[in-house]
Amino acid sequence: MSVNLTLLTVMGALYACGIYLILERSLTRVLLGLMMLTNATNLLILTTGGYAGLAPLFSQGTGPGEYNDPLPQALILTSIVISFAVTAFMLGLIYRTWVLAREDEIQDDAEDRRVAKTPSFDVEDDSVIPVETSEFPLTMIGGDGDAISNTPAGAAGASGATVKVGDHKLEAAETASEEQPGSLNVAAPKQEGGRQ
Repeated sequence: MSVNLTLLTVMGALYACGIYLILERSLTRVLLGLMMLTNATNLLILTTGGYAGLAPLFSQGTGPGEYNDPLPQALILTSIVISFAVTAFMLGLIYRTWVLAREDEIQDDAEDRRVAKTPSFDVEDDSVIPVETSEFPLTMIGGDGDAISNTPAGAAGASGATVKVGDHKLEAAETASEEQPGSLNVAAPKQEGGRQ
């Protein structure tokens, strides 16, 4: 297999210029970079196809090893069609950007920058969830004073039982009285309009 040094040099230059242009902010330069990359890829496919044979058409006097491989040419034809579609799409984007903003450069998005600076740890979402999430303490504890039960602690005869609320331990009877209607710990509501 022989390698065409000129094609390899042109292909390398097209890849280098295409990658440089595709990293620009201008959509026109991005489009030119894409076109250079597709042409460089076409040259790569053509180069990997090997030595150009005599002809792809069958004739009586041509040996089997002298035929041209049609597969790279078919791949290049497909690549040309795809690159044409991408180029047309990019031209549409450039035209629409120019109509709306009178410029073809991609601007920084303030929301993207804010999201990028946000730490991944969220206090509300990533903190340890306490077992008791209600703002009202549990009033039903079991006869042993620890387990939750449907029977009130006072009814089971367990006096002095406590309920753990966050970091505090409260008397079960006192917390139960807060849950009842007409609780003594709640002040009577004032009349509306500031009169008492």
